[in-house]
Formats: sequence, structure tokens, C-alpha cells
Amino acid sequence: MARVIGNPIKWARLGMALLLAATALAQGLPALAQDWPNKPIRFIVPYPPGGGTDIIARIVQERLSAALGQQIVIENRGGAAGNIGTEAAARAAPDGYTFLFTLSSHTINPVVYDKLPFDVEKDFMPVSLVASLPQIITAHPGQPFNDLQGMVAYAKANPGKLNYASVGNGSPSHIAGELLKLKTGIDMVHVPYKGGGPAVTGNLGGEVQLMFVSIPPALQHVKAGKLKALAVTTLKRTPAAPEIPTVAEALGLPDYEVDSWYALFAPAKTPAPIVARMQAEVAKVVQLQEIKDKMLLQGSAAVSSTGAELERIVKDELVKWAAVAKAAKIKVD
Repeated sequence: MARVIGNPIKWARLGMALLLAATALAQGLPALAQDWPNKPIRFIVPYPPGGGTDIIARIVQERLSAALGQQIVIENRGGAAGNIGTEAAARAAPDGYTFLFTLSSHTINPVVYDKLPFDVEKDFMPVSLVASLPQIITAHPGQPFNDLQGMVAYAKANPGKLNYASVGNGSPSHIAGELLKLKTGIDMVHVPYKGGGPAVTGNLGGEVQLMFVSIPPALQHVKAGKLKALAVTTLKRTPAAPEIPTVAEALGLPDYEVDSWYALFAPAKTPAPIVARMQAEVAKVVQLQEIKDKMLLQGSAAVSSTGAELERIVKDELVKWAAVAKAAKIKVD
């Protein structure tokens, strides 16, 4: 027989108290979600105002504010490729009044930077995807190829003679370029620029023959005939330019995909009912036609997901991009 140490009545009372406390907590969680929010909510955008992440956040801001009955305040905390703002969100109180609104660099930075002051899996709770945005591959009009198949054939016949622009080392566009090199065995030289605008200028002026960049800064030049569109990097064609094929279909590479998504995360330990409420409201807002139309003007498709689906995306991409970064020797100081 087990021996009870101390007063058994005392232990019985303690056990009952703990049970009652746990029951009260469980019963209180739905009420917590009902009472939330009762003050403004902060979305930390870890990039400067006017960039793609900031624009998409502001597209959903007004409608989400109306749905929740509280103002959503966008706080831009740019710097260090999004790492400064992401750290601030990770350290915020998990009370449902601070969220991180970020893009797919969230799963790239951990594999190209050493010793980040946060862990994207342990320090955040996934809430929902908000938008999906492809990278576009463009070529200067003077190049002797007009499609992706022709570009790959030219690159194989002329190893190391093609340069491609990205928006910076370790960026989604850099990852997209290196992934294409790995999948096709071609040899191209990476030329990092400081942002989409300079990269587009470089491609327009012929400083680089090719460019990988998010679709908004390049599409107007494609439509004007100043750049050749070779492909987009998502698995599905973009509704912003449905005539442009995907890399997967152009080259028969069903596993080639670089989706520059935007998504919402909460600091770890944010109450689950609050996260669920936010996810549900995001899902409703991105279905509104006006939101879809505004995102389409930015080259993005409005989407949503469950927290579990976003968590799986994060886990899968951390593994996927780690392999690409290792193979391509991508490291950012």
C-alpha cells in the first residue's frame, strides 16, 4: 500500500482546490474570448511603411477593426530584414493585443541568419494566412529567349553567363533563384539589390539579364513590353496575370514552389479562444470582394487558413529552405 505523507485531509482539500481552479479556468476561456477585445489591437509589421507587407496589412486593417469592434493600429518596426520587428512581437505580452503581421521571410530568416533572438516555432502561435503572392521571373527584352524553357536551355549552353537580380541576400527572390538553379542544374550569377525598385531598374537597364522579384513592381513593365515575363513561382497561376505560366508547368517541375505569403501570428501563450476568434474574423474579411479586389491590384490573392495549416507551412518551409540555403551556401551576416 502506498504511504501518504502528511495530512491526508489537507492533500484531499488541495486536490479539490486545484480541480476547481482548473474547471474555473476552462469555463473562463470562452468568456475571455467574448470579452476580447476591449481596447485597441496592435499589428507589428516588421518592415517600413509603403512596402508590400505594410500595404497588405492596411488593406485588411479597416474591415478587421470593424469586425472586432476595436481599432487595429499598424506599428512599423523595420530593420534587419524583418528581424527587429519580429523580435518585438515575440517579446510582447501574450494577451491578445499584439500580433505579428509578416511575410514568408519568417521561414527563411531562421535558416540564413545565425543566432536570431527568437524562435519562429516556439515564440509564435500561427493564426492565419492572409494573402499569397508569387515571385515573377523576368528577362531583359534583348535576351535571345522568350520563355523559361528557352532560358534554361540558354543557361545550360552558356554556364555562368546569365546574371539574375534579387531584392537582397536571403530574400524570397534569392531563394527562388537558387531553388531554380538546384532544380535545373543551371549556373547563374546572383546579383543582390537593395529592394525591388533597384532590382527592377537593373533589369530594365540591362545591368542584369534576369530578375526574380515579387510581382507588383515588375508587372507594369511586363504589360508595357519593357520586360519579358518568363514564369511565376507559385504552383497556381496568379489572377493578376493569368497568362504567365508557373515554373512547375513550364518546366515540368511539380515540386518547384516559392509562395511569398503574408500571414498573422500571435505571441506564444496567447489564449487559444482569442487566436481562434482572430482567425475566424480574418477568414471572413479576406472573402469580401472589395478586399480581394484591393489585393489583386497589389498582385496578391486573398487567402486564409487555419492555425494548424499555417503551422504546417512554417514547419515544412523551415526544412525546405534550410536545405536550399545549405546547398546554395546562403548565409547573411
